[in-house]
Amino acid sequence: MSNNSEYPHLIRAHAVKAAESSGSHPWNPESLLVGTHLSEVGGLKRTGVSIVHIPGGKESFAYHAHHREEEWIYILAGRAIAEIDGAEYEVGPGDFMAFPTPSVAHHLRNPFKEELVYLMGGENLDYEVADFPKLGKRMVKINGQTVVYSLSDGRPIGPLEN
Repeated sequence: MSNNSEYPHLIRAHAVKAAESSGSHPWNPESLLVGTHLSEVGGLKRTGVSIVHIPGGKESFAYHAHHREEEWIYILAGRAIAEIDGAEYEVGPGDFMAFPTPSVAHHLRNPFKEELVYLMGGENLDYEVADFPKLGKRMVKINGQTVVYSLSDGRPIGPLEN
């Protein structure tokens, strides 16, 4: 190496830890995620990658399905119950879940004592549609603006009524 400066998109472990934050999904009171948006720290725009920790007794987001953005999850440590398309599966280290679009609904729950650690990633498109079937909601994201609709408000397209 000819100088002491490092490649700016090489994110060292201490920087990953320093960028760690916690959050929860506003529609799930059991949601608690602690982690780092690795893609954000590394300057990626079109791809999302995060390392996530879920304490025992907590959950990821809310049960949801994506219409446009593919998503994946790779379990590093701990165990969880993955609800995928209405069925439950116990998952653990080395298990990989892929959600090609349009995806089936999915969600992670950690009912165990040990912490769950996983990598999560997917696309970061300018527009996305995600459904929350248990909540009867549809989220639409267009160029950074997000709007939520009730699934029951949907109507088939046809002539406008007066």
